[in-house]
Amino acid sequence: MNPECAEADRWAAIGRLDGDGGAPDGIHLARTVTQEVRRTGKHFLPQPLLLRLSEIRSHRAADRPPHLQAFLDCMLDKHEGRYWNRTYLSLPLLELLLGETGEAPDPNRMATLLISDVIRFEIQAETTAREPQESEEPQESRESVDRDPPDPVTLRKRLHHALRFVAHDLDGPAADALISGAAHVPWSRWANIAELLPRPTATEAGHWFDMTVQPGYVLHDEYLFIRALQAHEMIFMAIAADVRAAIEALRAGRLDAAADHVDRAACHFDRASALFRMVATMRPGHFSAFRQFTQGASAVQSEQYKRFEILCGLPTTSRLQSAAFTGVPSVRGEAEGDAHDTVVRAYLDLRRSARFDEAEWNRFRNALGGLEERHQRWKSTHRSLAAHMLGGAHGSGCTAGVPHLAGCVGM
Repeated sequence: MNPECAEADRWAAIGRLDGDGGAPDGIHLARTVTQEVRRTGKHFLPQPLLLRLSEIRSHRAADRPPHLQAFLDCMLDKHEGRYWNRTYLSLPLLELLLGETGEAPDPNRMATLLISDVIRFEIQAETTAREPQESEEPQESRESVDRDPPDPVTLRKRLHHALRFVAHDLDGPAADALISGAAHVPWSRWANIAELLPRPTATEAGHWFDMTVQPGYVLHDEYLFIRALQAHEMIFMAIAADVRAAIEALRAGRLDAAADHVDRAACHFDRASALFRMVATMRPGHFSAFRQFTQGASAVQSEQYKRFEILCGLPTTSRLQSAAFTGVPSVRGEAEGDAHDTVVRAYLDLRRSARFDEAEWNRFRNALGGLEERHQRWKSTHRSLAAHMLGGAHGSGCTAGVPHLAGCVGM
């Protein structure tokens, strides 16, 4: 049989239930496709599979569950020429797993779940590598491929930083147990450490969590990279929420409450910076190898970071027209909207209309100063990490790379 015809036949029935007229089994479909992505890399998905997924998405769209819709939209981004940061990171699907009530995690907790997943991934990969291989089949052709995991020293460092990130979000005893339990333990006991980590809830939405990593290539470190960027988006979502709450408090004349929200936003920056220490364990060679398949998706397209920026103060016209904002048109639209408000504007309005003693004003100003200090430290660390990983290469979002980030420090 012609190889192309065999490949087409392989994917022809994927997603079918009760005949071609039935609704697709969304989670089963997503798991099957994700397995193929992990085997080949999203950039190399076979054309017959992409055409079949496109057919599934166009059929009975009104009845399609939102999680499956988001999954298909992300999976078909390269195929349809609309690949960018949100779809590379599966953010449309990941954001559906958030919630304000019940057992659904908030953004800060989601960041913890994402990095917990990195730890489990690393432990499973290393455990598998240490097990004797009974199969004579070459590793490159196995279904669950994990090419070139890190050396033991790099792995230990990566797990150390990841565990500290997770422990930051746990209560005292749980955090202490996690950190102390991982100190100098033999590898045989790391599986026990993994059991202490938080997991997504066993709900329908929680089952989609594993479908939110879709690497472009098949090198080990891209899994860490995707999860770290997703966690960054979640943290900046939490930062933006606190800054927005600070604006509301200022408009209500509650200066002390506004300072509390700004302080909380500053604390979130400490977590964002901690992610850089983990990403720094990524090998530049791996980064250079897989980033050639992520061109068009870039952290410069981070909507949540830009949302934080426009909530603090209105950017200049030149910045709004720069690559920093042309890549996030929805956020730029928010900044240019008549109803948009900022901390700076709300503070100045309150300053003119309300009477507080100088100590109260100073507390709020000190909170703002602390937030900006952490913000600048975060940007400087980002630039240093990019210099380590990129060297003189251009950014994947059509920017100049390190020079672009260097120009943003101090803004």
